[in-house]
Amino acid sequence: MKVAVVGATGLVGRVMNEVLEEFNFPITEYIPVASSRSVGLLVTYMGKEYPIVSMQDAVDMVPDIAIFSAGGSTSLEWAPKFAEKGTVVIDNSSAWRMDPSKKLIVPEVNADTLTKEDKIIANPNCSTIQMVVALAPLHKKYGIKRLVISTYQSFTGTGAKAVAQYESEKAGAKPEKADMAYHYQIYENAIPQCDVFLDNLYTKEEMKLVHETKKILGDDTLRITATAVRIPVNGGHSESVNIEFHHPFELDEVNKVLEDAEGIVVLDDPDSFQYPMPLYAKNKNDVFVGRIRRDESVDNGLNLWIVADNLRKGAATNAVQIAEYLVKHHLV
Repeated sequence: MKVAVVGATGLVGRVMNEVLEEFNFPITEYIPVASSRSVGLLVTYMGKEYPIVSMQDAVDMVPDIAIFSAGGSTSLEWAPKFAEKGTVVIDNSSAWRMDPSKKLIVPEVNADTLTKEDKIIANPNCSTIQMVVALAPLHKKYGIKRLVISTYQSFTGTGAKAVAQYESEKAGAKPEKADMAYHYQIYENAIPQCDVFLDNLYTKEEMKLVHETKKILGDDTLRITATAVRIPVNGGHSESVNIEFHHPFELDEVNKVLEDAEGIVVLDDPDSFQYPMPLYAKNKNDVFVGRIRRDESVDNGLNLWIVADNLRKGAATNAVQIAEYLVKHHLV
């Protein structure tokens, strides 16, 4: 299996390499790819050093799989060039997510829709991934009518510039405006803006939660609203999700559905102060669900608290799991 990691030197790219190693993915030829200024630099994978190659050289090497984490414009330009050679592209940017001709995949939810014809596969937004892992089995059993989502997202989701800003502020420095990923300091702050504002006054991140959830769950009738907040947490997104179902439920049954679902760890024992936290989820690949309780203000209402490592299940792990599915089912 010849595998290219595009964006191998980036924040997610480095985690991608870690996950590939941990999963012992069947790679016979590893190809690290990055921007032209990084070509020739060395990346270590499985204890061996590999030189970074250019995009065109990687295309010409015709990898079986190319996992992209290099931004939307790069993906729009280069993913089709890989696909034309027969390479299956798993893309972590927003470039292809809402393209009706491309699958938006969370393996626990809809990997069974993949075929050999799918040459560009979209990896969903980090906050969407962890949420739909928990929602999918509940939607199947009770039918979701409406979602009210509030996210509390790590600054690592913005990338290396945000990490540098946080570390600088934490050390007591005041970074120059040009060096800031946000309009305001992130250290000891909460910023109610993830990504840019749109004409409807929601941010792009908030609308990703709306549109991507509908696409992954295959249900355009879902009524969804979201507020996304950036917080000074170094790794891990948290979400408060209020669900209104079409059908009644019992809490014990909800717990059982979640406990039996793939990829979920239920951590919910108020008596012993057990609930999911980013600190607990960091460097783990599962989605953690807790604070499971009935919404007593509405019929068939439920509240969940959902936490996952945004660089892992929210990005790298999900992409590698897609690749694993392709290999296991002989789709590549």
